[in-house]
Amino acid sequence: MKKYLLILPILAIILASCQSPKQMLYFPNLANEGDIVQVIPDSIKNYESRIVPDDMLTISVSALDPNAVVIFNLPTTNFIMPGENTISTTPSLHTYLVDKEGYIDFPIIGKVKLGGLTISQASERLKEEIKNYVEDPLVSIQCINYKITILGEVGQPGSYPIESERVTILDALGKAKDMTIYGNHTNVLLIREENGVRSFHRLDLSQPDIFTSPYYYLQRNDVIYVEPNEARQGYAGYSQDKQYMVSVVSAVTSAVSVIVSLCIALFVK
Repeated sequence: MKKYLLILPILAIILASCQSPKQMLYFPNLANEGDIVQVIPDSIKNYESRIVPDDMLTISVSALDPNAVVIFNLPTTNFIMPGENTISTTPSLHTYLVDKEGYIDFPIIGKVKLGGLTISQASERLKEEIKNYVEDPLVSIQCINYKITILGEVGQPGSYPIESERVTILDALGKAKDMTIYGNHTNVLLIREENGVRSFHRLDLSQPDIFTSPYYYLQRNDVIYVEPNEARQGYAGYSQDKQYMVSVVSAVTSAVSVIVSLCIALFVK
């Protein structure tokens, strides 16, 4: 019985670490095939993220006559990024918060609805409004609070700011130092909230059709959860059982020690 108890932990660790190399690979089916060409749908190829409520936008207006657009460019300011306690020492462009109805309050023009538009569409929308005051204006818009969150079996879980308007799920995993060897490639959970509706999508990163999935490109505030594979779950369960067993053995050992001490004290007397 004692030998069995000694062998059991070793056997459990070996079984927990046993997973086929194929389970640890992205797109394992591609390894045995020749050149593959995918036709990417236009909806994926031309993907652009859209402005949503609570976005923070910086907007810069320029023209051949700089003095003509000064009134549309509010002075640069020092600001505090969400979640931070210190004020940035580098002045930044004035930010515009998109309200719950999708509007911003822009100088001279007033309320302008940009919610639901892509960055390029929003730039055109403002350009048309500013044309009433300035000839041939150029409008540049950037969202500065674009972030995604990666949790679970990755090298470095956390929230990551995104500078680009086009970020893929593979880009996100790269930012989080990739999956650990215990990550489940076939069942990655994507949590997305749009227009007050939260949706859940399961993605299989072992299949090449992920590249044509409507969820290949991420949206701001998306959450990615990489769940542990069966080996990890089994090892976690074993660890809990082991801790319980150690607690029981410790309690029994303490009780036996007390009894032995009492017996020795009685015999000595």
